[in-house]
Amino acid sequence: MSATTDLTNRVRRSKVGFVTSDRRDKTCTVVVEFQTRHQKYGKYLRRQQKYQVHDPANASKAGDQVEIVSCRPISKTKTWRLVKVLKAAVAGAV
Repeated sequence: MSATTDLTNRVRRSKVGFVTSDRRDKTCTVVVEFQTRHQKYGKYLRRQQKYQVHDPANASKAGDQVEIVSCRPISKTKTWRLVKVLKAAVAGAV
């Protein structure tokens, strides 16, 4: 296999979440909420995970719903990048 087919066939994980902070330059914090089942009791628990996301155009604002995808490490904490803003936040809601 050539290097180009390896790159095109690479599986990229994507997630949808909400921007909680956009104060840093080219970086935003995204919270992804999910449900998981308790191993012993079987009850569904709501969990959330924070991701530091690379946003080179500073396109996202706090409260936006965004899609993120995994990428190479950009810094110590940033291994995700912004794909697109799915839904813009309502002005003055946050």
